[in-house]
Amino acid sequence: MSLLKTLDPNPTSSPRESGPMQERLIAGAPTFKTWAMDEAKDGLVLSGVWEATPGETKSIKGEVFEFCHILSGVVEITPDGGDSVIYKAGDSFVMKPGFVGVWKTIETVRKIYVVVN
Repeated sequence: MSLLKTLDPNPTSSPRESGPMQERLIAGAPTFKTWAMDEAKDGLVLSGVWEATPGETKSIKGEVFEFCHILSGVVEITPDGGDSVIYKAGDSFVMKPGFVGVWKTIETVRKIYVVVN
């Protein structure tokens, strides 16, 4: 097992397709594609590429820490009680454990993610 993993921003494998949980859907009909590329520490650390079509959902991180690097598209993230922030291609951010807010995909977004449970 290699301790170095390259994350391909344009995967050629078939993604897992899904959508938001109904109770988290705010607006639109977004669809999600996930290309899981690595799992470490018995599933505690996950990484890959994720894509979403326009729509608005409630984001609740719970105990999860998530690093995101936007490859393409535009999103607006608004923490509960906070100001909205726009992220686009080239931007990176972290949603820390306890984060609750609104994730609005303005233009279909593709991101690299690293999630630590």
